Amino acid sequence: MLNTMFRKAWVMKLLLNIWPPFLFTGIRVKALSEDFKTASVSMKLSFWNRNAVGVHFGGLLYAMTDPFYMLMLNAQLGRDYIVWDKSADIDYVKPGKGRVTADFVISQSVLDDIIEKTANGDKYLPEFPVYVKDEQGDVVAKLNRVLYVRKKKRARS
Repeated sequence: MLNTMFRKAWVMKLLLNIWPPFLFTGIRVKALSEDFKTASVSMKLSFWNRNAVGVHFGGLLYAMTDPFYMLMLNAQLGRDYIVWDKSADIDYVKPGKGRVTADFVISQSVLDDIIEKTANGDKYLPEFPVYVKDEQGDVVAKLNRVLYVRKKKRARS
């Protein structure tokens, strides 16, 4: 029952928005599509998330992108797959001021590619770029997130 609830986008959005690491740092899930193919996250600059020089703390720019591709792929692929975050890197482009946003998209062609490459039980490490942008649309940080995806043994043909 509980696992089924996590496959509902509105439940996942609610839980993420009240999850303490997001709630207390001002990270908000603004949108999560019912099919888990798109999501949008924002964070406004506040006392709780600024660094010593008054701009967004870099660790929170990273954190606001952390669980999304893993959660979105888990929801789309279902119980027959193992999906984990494997690695990520971040390039801080410019200081983050005001509200920053990040958008996440998993196209059907990417999903089809993952299913094809894992059909025989092989692991696959798809890469997903993420751009954190300020209110003017300028890139504040660029991330490359790598996921680990493998079809579970019981689900292989």
